[in-house]
Amino acid sequence: MEGQMLKDRSAVSNFKIRVFFVFLFFVLLFFLVIARLFFLQVVRNQFFTNMASQQYDFQFFITPPRSQIFDRNNFPLTYNKKVKSAFVAPHEFREKEKTMQFLHKNYPKVYKQINDYPKRKFFWVERKLSEEKLSFLEKNKTEDINFIEENQRFYPIVSLAPLIGFTNIDNQGISGLELLYNGQLAGSAAMIKAEKDARAKKYYFTKMVEEDGLLGKDLHLTIDEKLQALANAELEEAINSIGAKEGAVVIMNPQNGEILAMVSYPAANPNEEIKSLEDTKNRIISDCFEFGSVVKAFLALAALEKGVVTPEEIIDCEGKSTYIDHFLVTNWKSVGKISFSEVLQHSSDVGTAKVAKRVGEDLYKYYRKLGLGSLTGLGFPGERSGFVNPPGKWSRSSILVLSFGYELNGTLLQIARAFSIIANEGYDVRPKIVLDEKDSKSVQAKGEKLFSDRAISQLKDILQTIGEKYKVSGFRVMGKTGTARLLDHGHYSKTKHIYTFAGIVEKGDYKRVVVTFIKEPKSASLWASETAAPLFQKIAEKMVLHERLG
Repeated sequence: MEGQMLKDRSAVSNFKIRVFFVFLFFVLLFFLVIARLFFLQVVRNQFFTNMASQQYDFQFFITPPRSQIFDRNNFPLTYNKKVKSAFVAPHEFREKEKTMQFLHKNYPKVYKQINDYPKRKFFWVERKLSEEKLSFLEKNKTEDINFIEENQRFYPIVSLAPLIGFTNIDNQGISGLELLYNGQLAGSAAMIKAEKDARAKKYYFTKMVEEDGLLGKDLHLTIDEKLQALANAELEEAINSIGAKEGAVVIMNPQNGEILAMVSYPAANPNEEIKSLEDTKNRIISDCFEFGSVVKAFLALAALEKGVVTPEEIIDCEGKSTYIDHFLVTNWKSVGKISFSEVLQHSSDVGTAKVAKRVGEDLYKYYRKLGLGSLTGLGFPGERSGFVNPPGKWSRSSILVLSFGYELNGTLLQIARAFSIIANEGYDVRPKIVLDEKDSKSVQAKGEKLFSDRAISQLKDILQTIGEKYKVSGFRVMGKTGTARLLDHGHYSKTKHIYTFAGIVEKGDYKRVVVTFIKEPKSASLWASETAAPLFQKIAEKMVLHERLG
């Protein structure tokens, strides 16, 4: 009996032990499951998130809307418009064979890229589609070709293209003010996350907050859009009427250096495919040429400043031509003995050459004071400084030819600046194209006094006798014409010429400098008085109506 009880107790004990181990097994199993879940959901969470993201998401950068450029009166000179760009994500292809065939036929470069870079998850098919190309893709594409909206730059005033410049496919400035102020206008790119809805078969685009792009800052120019338009219209008409190759106009306020219009013709349309880089440059600051007789105004200022001549002094200009220091100098017509004022009126090379000899090597100093041979300070990409032959390199004839426009060259903007110094009573003037933020239309403090009131007053009176031929009713007009031969294969051409007129229009506190330029009209028998000067007059007449009455 006692043995049976011991046996039963042993059986119960064994059962409890078995139950305990079964319980322990399930407890351990439970903790193992919990540990595994913790490992997968917490420790390895980022791994699986990334894996899922790699399967269904991808990221790329896109630029924010580019900031705008405005004229002085807040007229927009640029726009941003929404356009569509096409892309593919090869790892998400649903019609791979059909899509690749389409790309091979229509976009072979994209097809090659996909084959060359199999691990890449994003390829542009074509960006910033025209309406025609967008229509083609929408009609013929496979479901693997997707679209996203981007910003494209648009320029409403084509004549400003050489000044404003243009942007590349990524909306980054590559010429003109778009390049010079790219950092201000472009802002910074934003990272875009593309997530695909597998059921809807569509991509959804969201900005990554931590990579959000920063907008740029608008730019306000000194340009007056209406002055720009009227100057461009008159220039285009003049060029077409005489069959000229090129032309340009610049209008400045000499009191503060603000450039109000800057026209370079022909100009490439930045809204279309650029076919000629020649037509993208700003001829007013990038093309250097010999000034011709315009420089006689600067010679006169130097001589009057130095006191070696007076406006009334009689100068013997002799006959049609004469030798000075064994160098033949030719007048365009015989004028005989005339006053120095009349020397400029008749644009006598002999008369100016004789006066230049009195000025001597100081002529170089005075030319440099007027900004010849130096950058204007505008800071514009591609601006050239020009050249004035220094005394150390002069030949016997240098002092003579420097008086009527040779052995020196420069830009139209340099001429505009020099005439602005004259208009500004001899005070230095620095051209500017961007308005100051605080007080955009205030008159700047005068620069350094470069020439005396006496010399400036005398020169203005002389230039007025020339400007009277191109008068603007109610305004004082002063100016000088210039005709120069073009170099052709190392020799001065007898048939290719450039024509310039630099003028000052003023009345009371109102002052403007207008420089007009015509290059290579079909007829070789023309003069600046028949080309650039009438163009100046037409522009000046409309300019004063716009600015005084507009």
